[in-house]
Amino acid sequence: MSTVVDNVKTIVDPILKQHDFYLADIEFVKEGAGWYLRVYIDKTGGITLNDCVVVNDELSEALDNVDPDPIPQAYYLEVSSPGAERPLKTEQDMEHAVGEYIHISLFQKLDGTKVFEGTLLELNPDDLTLEVQIKSRKKQIKFDRKNIANARLAIKF
Repeated sequence: MSTVVDNVKTIVDPILKQHDFYLADIEFVKEGAGWYLRVYIDKTGGITLNDCVVVNDELSEALDNVDPDPIPQAYYLEVSSPGAERPLKTEQDMEHAVGEYIHISLFQKLDGTKVFEGTLLELNPDDLTLEVQIKSRKKQIKFDRKNIANARLAIKF
């Protein structure tokens, strides 16, 4: 179904640019008897319900006007925020997360642990720097990006 995702991406990108939003993810999946087209959008400062409604309405109209229909079967369209603790999958996701509190898991332990949370201070092609809290002290740690198994936004408690 990557063709559907690619086609929808081409259609939704100009809509998002017009509103200064960016595409976090698209999925086209079958759940039960129904198909779901889910478009996850974001912007600096976070997405609102009204932002989702605007994109949903404009995307729905754009999809209805494409000939031939990029999605021939019936489906449900859902436009939403990717969530407060969403995965950071792409380079664009990582770039938008600079200055944010994130969670990373490593392939190999560093200082005896594989899991770290902290503020993403710096992002480079080969590494990234987190400011982490260790007991009552803040420490900057540089991580080799090849050792990062996954990354996501996190909520600081």
